[in-house]
Amino acid sequence: MKRQHTPYHILFEITILVLVVGMVAFHFIEGWGWIDSIYFSTITLTTIGYGDLAPQTLLGKVFTIFYVLIGIGIILGFINAIAKRRLKRYDKKNKTK
Repeated sequence: MKRQHTPYHILFEITILVLVVGMVAFHFIEGWGWIDSIYFSTITLTTIGYGDLAPQTLLGKVFTIFYVLIGIGIILGFINAIAKRRLKRYDKKNKTK
């Protein structure tokens, strides 16, 4: 039985892929550990940006520019899909009452 790929599932998979790409890129470009790399990828794309880590190399800075431009849209799309999914469940639950 095949599982249906909803926009939510597709965006979830793309979000994970984008975070993994960032983690691998920052690990090799900046020489950071795996945890620091995924941490930076996550706080950057969620626009938290604590400022405790920042790319130091030219390649890292250029990669970050494109990573942010592409990644933030994907993250926002995923958050929007979560909100729609919850609203749909809420509406379905309240219609049965």
